[in-house]
Amino acid sequence: MTATSSAGGWRGRLREDRGSEAITTAIVAPLLLMLLCTAIAGGRIVTSGSKVDAAAEDAARAASISRTHAGAESEASAAAARSLNDQGIRCASTSTSIDASGLAVPLGQVGTVTVTISCTVPLSDLLLPGMPGSKTMTSTFTSVVDAYRSREG
Repeated sequence: MTATSSAGGWRGRLREDRGSEAITTAIVAPLLLMLLCTAIAGGRIVTSGSKVDAAAEDAARAASISRTHAGAESEASAAAARSLNDQGIRCASTSTSIDASGLAVPLGQVGTVTVTISCTVPLSDLLLPGMPGSKTMTSTFTSVVDAYRSREG
């Protein structure tokens, strides 16, 4: 009799647990969805940062090849925009700052051109509570100007 009553008690407990899977799913599913969205946001931030780094490198190289200060600014801005567009990054706002003072050094001396790019990456489309609407990524790159290349600036 003891075995029967304990087995009946076990079956009774199983019947009392019906619906607990639905409750567990209702609690766990939103948490897993938020974790997934957070991972996607983190991935977007990391890849956007590396793309902004590459754009800064391209812009600095384009500016260092230029012969004039005005040409360096226009070439750097165009190269940065082209690089960001080619990589598929969509910035809510972009700014490019160029220090082309290295083009003014005399021939035979090495100068540098430094470009800083800031890109505001939107994150609001992920719809995560507590997640900021955007993240500003900034990158700076310095490129060497050829010491024996003619320049006007």
